[in-house]
Amino acid sequence: MINLTPWLEAPNWHVAFSGGLDSTVLLHLLAEQARKHASPPLRAIHIHHGLQPAADAWPAHCQAICDNLGIELQVIHVQVSPGASLEQAARDARYTAFKNALGPGDILFTGQHRDDQAETLLFRLLRGAGLRGLAAMPGQRALGQGYLARPLLGRSRQQLQDYAKAHELVWIEDPSNADTQFARNYLRGEVFPQLQQRWPQASQNLARAAEHLGEALGLLDEVAQGDLALAGQGAPAAWPGLDSLGLATLMGLTPARQRNALQYWLSRRTRLPDTRHWAGWADLRDAAGDARPVWRLADGQLLRSHGRIWWLSGDWLQQPAGRLAWPDPAVPLLLPGNGSVRLVGAAALDGLHIAYRQGGEMLEVPGRGRRDLKRLLNEQQVPHFLRPRLPLLYHGERLLAVANLPGLVQADCQLHWQLPTNAQGLS
Repeated sequence: MINLTPWLEAPNWHVAFSGGLDSTVLLHLLAEQARKHASPPLRAIHIHHGLQPAADAWPAHCQAICDNLGIELQVIHVQVSPGASLEQAARDARYTAFKNALGPGDILFTGQHRDDQAETLLFRLLRGAGLRGLAAMPGQRALGQGYLARPLLGRSRQQLQDYAKAHELVWIEDPSNADTQFARNYLRGEVFPQLQQRWPQASQNLARAAEHLGEALGLLDEVAQGDLALAGQGAPAAWPGLDSLGLATLMGLTPARQRNALQYWLSRRTRLPDTRHWAGWADLRDAAGDARPVWRLADGQLLRSHGRIWWLSGDWLQQPAGRLAWPDPAVPLLLPGNGSVRLVGAAALDGLHIAYRQGGEMLEVPGRGRRDLKRLLNEQQVPHFLRPRLPLLYHGERLLAVANLPGLVQADCQLHWQLPTNAQGLS
């Protein structure tokens, strides 16, 4: 019924097992594969959202199914954050749990099928989504350290039901699926039956349209990759791992190509803004040269400094503070929320510590005498948002070195700073 060949070399297989029809059929198919052919170790994962009383009985149902198939089951309880969209919050909690469960190269199989593909397209059309939102769900995408795979996308819901009945499978009917207050349930229960009465091939044709849109998106992604390759040039070597793009290069593109490049770049870092919130890009782009505009997005923010736009997320959204003693400079020092530092030279000195700017610092620069640190950072074109978290090395009250700026040292030493990860928003 499905081709599993692309994933046979994975270290482990996992199944997102809700106990419903789709995931029950998928689990049974994978168990049959594992029984008849050499396959990676197989495990099922059931996410308990705790959103309705009926769900408390589902882990036991899933356990019974897995015991019958000889498959290990992991039940993960998640906390769904309150918000405007319960569906989105539950999905976020669920996929965070899946992501954390995957090891390097592992595969998570999910049960989306052709009808889901069609419903997704219609749902997003009604919300006014752009091409990126309308493109088909991919058969595989990255998830955490592994990958998410959807081997049932070429099959219809009816085909899954026929398979389940033929193999006498038992599954859960989620009561919430009948609640047409939820938009997807309304489309599935009220709209699609009417469409299919008039156009029996509606789901198949909509799914095919989504594939065509996905192909068009692939071409736009190729354009974006070329534009971003140019915009990524010239990143300061002193701040490795900090994501930025050249503003002048982006501004040389048409507005449509600007949005296309940024959508591609941001889609791997954050949930994309809707059409109304793209005004934030125009505000950031067109602000006065001495302004410090910020475009706040779901999982981070874009800032502008020294002719570049910078993506900040994770630890970068909090400012470090205080001073940290460095009792053994021969060993790298972990900076809470701010990466780590290591010292080359001056290791024999006692009483070293790391601190952050308070204002008024002075540094004795060889051949230049005492200089105001603020002026020196201006000369080095250090981005303004980076200055409050730039590690400073002190011996007592004497400033010895500024991290990652070889010219700003007072002693025969260099302070190397490994910046905090900015990958938290990468998807």
